[in-house]
Amino acid sequence: MAKPTKPRRASTTSAPDPPTAARLPWHPPAPPVPTALLISLAALLVRALVSVGPYSGQGAAPKFGDYEAQRHWMELTLHLPPSDWYRNTSDNDLAYWGLDYPPLSAYQSLLHGRLINASLPDAVALRLSRGFESPESKLLMRWTVLSSDLVVFFPAALWFVWAYAKGAVDGSGEERRDGWMWLLAMVLINPCLLLIDHGHFQYNCISLGLTLGAIAGVLSRNELAAAALFSLAINHKQMSLYFAPAFFSHLLGKCLKRKYPIVEIMKLGFVVLGTFALVWWPFLHSYEAALQVISRLAPFERGIYEDYVANFWCSTSIIIKWKRLFAIKPLKLMSLSATILAFLPSFVQQVKSPSNLGFLYSLMNSSFSFYLFSYQVHEKSILLPLLPASLLALKEPHLYGWFVYYALFSMYPLICRDQLLLQYIAVLGLFFLIYYSPGDSHGKRLKVPFGAKVVFSLPCLGSLLLHITYLQIEPPKRYPFLFDALIMFICFSQFVILTLYSNYKQWMLDTHSRSVGLKKDL
Repeated sequence: MAKPTKPRRASTTSAPDPPTAARLPWHPPAPPVPTALLISLAALLVRALVSVGPYSGQGAAPKFGDYEAQRHWMELTLHLPPSDWYRNTSDNDLAYWGLDYPPLSAYQSLLHGRLINASLPDAVALRLSRGFESPESKLLMRWTVLSSDLVVFFPAALWFVWAYAKGAVDGSGEERRDGWMWLLAMVLINPCLLLIDHGHFQYNCISLGLTLGAIAGVLSRNELAAAALFSLAINHKQMSLYFAPAFFSHLLGKCLKRKYPIVEIMKLGFVVLGTFALVWWPFLHSYEAALQVISRLAPFERGIYEDYVANFWCSTSIIIKWKRLFAIKPLKLMSLSATILAFLPSFVQQVKSPSNLGFLYSLMNSSFSFYLFSYQVHEKSILLPLLPASLLALKEPHLYGWFVYYALFSMYPLICRDQLLLQYIAVLGLFFLIYYSPGDSHGKRLKVPFGAKVVFSLPCLGSLLLHITYLQIEPPKRYPFLFDALIMFICFSQFVILTLYSNYKQWMLDTHSRSVGLKKDL
């Protein structure tokens, strides 16, 4: 649409209006509320289209996959008392997809189980519904994820973007005014989250949505609400603890700089303890009951890693056979020590100099530390560091685009097993279409030296070749998981570079703030 011009006197000749660049819905100027609604509806439509495809373990008896696990938990929580949800009984065989998430996740399964039971009781019948599959049950199960996304993740994303646009994160007014709509599209149309929740089948949108709401609360100076929301996130999926060092260090740093730091810390502590007490109330009647739940949340017997996850332990196991050389107890100590050492610099920076921008970097650094070094990491855990990376998309567009590509590539074998290749190509293409949308630079044009381009192009070229090789060529019989290992190595190398870069950027915030303070003093 051409820009309005001032009225001019009539003349015999009039010059044509200059051509204008194509504008997409998130390009300024655009009315905020209708634009946000349009982006949200588009994101919801993409989720619905992805959900039409297959899901994890479809038709793969006897244990099927994550879809069956979620359905089975609905069956258990619907028919058994809370005291039996985490115990091995005649009606609850823990060897068959035993519940291994915190109580809030169990309550969510109970709610969804009741909704499905009202429409299709056979899908959640106790003991008789094992492996139940039908078009109707698939539709109902998919709707539970869509509704959860719409109720939890979408409002949290809108709240975060609103806080960002109001100036909660350092940046120019033009960046916030012109970029918030693009940022909302980046957060809502995250291809990894779309494929795992609405393709593979999980409810990461709930725990990540609660975490995102907590982040928005911090940026909006609603620390008590943030503490409650993050406590709920931990009680939905224990992997939300990946973000705990960032939340703790940032809020502690803020409290220490206030007039009554002890009072501020106590208020946050009461909110956290109160939230945990409410969620765990049915299991607090005895020490044994609480301990039974906790034991299910830490499956150390599964080993330090599963499958070919692109973290330190799995990537180095080609050289050092961790599982053979060490028992579970020393491995737990080693992974704990490595994780703490990895997030410690970020933690210290936020205690010393808490800032909202530093908090976002700290969230990424903390979650990356857990992904790379903690015990029992799955390939889907990459969703956790990907969340704060999406929130930094306006500040670090190159980092986010780079990260999304390799995060999605790290899950490529899982996507192929689930037969979601079409959805993989479609959502990745859609994401980069929006990412490189015409008229939206958002700092994406960066001058990179030729040597650096060559270095960073090599893993990208290797990943493109592996995309085709993985589907078309059989690996050697002696090394049946050769291509999985190569994918793991490439992604691990990129994740290490991203982690080092993100830590560097967080610590440079102190240097920048000191230089700004010096200029102000002068």
